[in-house]
Amino acid sequence: QVQLVESGGGLVQAGGSLRLSCAASGRTFGGYYMGWFRQAPGKEREFVARINWSYGYTSYADALKGRFTISRDNAKNTVYLQINSLKPEDTAVYYCVAARGVIVIGNPESVDYWGKGTLVTVSS
Repeated sequence: QVQLVESGGGLVQAGGSLRLSCAASGRTFGGYYMGWFRQAPGKEREFVARINWSYGYTSYADALKGRFTISRDNAKNTVYLQINSLKPEDTAVYYCVAARGVIVIGNPESVDYWGKGTLVTVSS
């Protein structure tokens, strides 16, 4: 059974950086897409970034390009999300996700597996 366990969230001041990690287990992920969604208080869950596990192709939400970087370490079965220049509006629960096919930008229904999330709080 696929398990995704996030870590690295916390309280950070605006302008700071964080690196979120997602430890993936339960199968080999060749052919999968891994990614991150987030959900801010009172808002819908939104796509952040995705990465192809085998080839490393990446995509980002248009509004977040430039400050967010997704990467993976195949040997460690871990996906990362580096967030720079954090803003208060980045405050959200960040979820690691996995999909057997392509994670469709903007469509949480395209995800097959979800982690429990890690909270990022950005103070102004």
